[in-house]
Amino acid sequence: MSNASQSSSRESRGRLADRVIFVTGASSGIGSAAVKMFAAEGAKVVAAARRLDRLEEVVEATRRLGGEAMAVECDVADAESVRRAIELTFSTFGRLDGAFNNAGLPGCHCPMHEMEIEQYDNVMATNLRGTFLCMKYQLALMRENGGGSIVNTSSTSGLVGNANNSDYCASKWGMTGLVKSAALGYARQGIRVNAVAPGPTQTEMLNHIQTDEALAKVASQYAMNAIAEPNDIASVALFLLSDESRFITGAVVPCDGGGRITAS
Repeated sequence: MSNASQSSSRESRGRLADRVIFVTGASSGIGSAAVKMFAAEGAKVVAAARRLDRLEEVVEATRRLGGEAMAVECDVADAESVRRAIELTFSTFGRLDGAFNNAGLPGCHCPMHEMEIEQYDNVMATNLRGTFLCMKYQLALMRENGGGSIVNTSSTSGLVGNANNSDYCASKWGMTGLVKSAALGYARQGIRVNAVAPGPTQTEMLNHIQTDEALAKVASQYAMNAIAEPNDIASVALFLLSDESRFITGAVVPCDGGGRITAS
């Protein structure tokens, strides 16, 4: 069967048909939406997160919708935890075709001189070191498979920065370096590495905004005057994991309603 015929056959069964996809931060928000969306597109999804009870609810909901998913407890800031989760993926399915490294912590939303050192360390450990750990073990497996696709969740804060959010911004700017370097280093091994960079999105990271009025003010700062839903971000990750983006690597794709047009 030709490559074109294989692609057409796969698309008829879903854009991720027969692929094993590993998703972190899968217990809520963008990660939860991604698990369901990827499974609906034919993937066997390994859903990873620290909160196992909520993770199992996501997996059960995915199965009720007819998708295939498995829950794996994983703390991305812990190297051994990540290694075990990736090894379990391989022992269960025999391969790894794609990954959506989505786990992350919010910043402290405070001036840098007031930031606790522990706060900075925690954000960097999850957002940047955690992404590195996931990629380290994912890339090793994908090299054996003959290729794959990795998508990381970055942020527009990693493209333009934000005042009083230096820990989060630093972690996401660092992620851009991981993406660019890995994309160049593994392109000829058939592995693509990209990132999606959301703006404000209806997830737990907006929990510090307490009122509808405050949310509306945030939305008004962006060109489309709206806040993204988790599916908006998951759909970009789906595109970057699929063959539709087969000639894209090293990209950080903004998904921010056109970008900020007013100061915060």
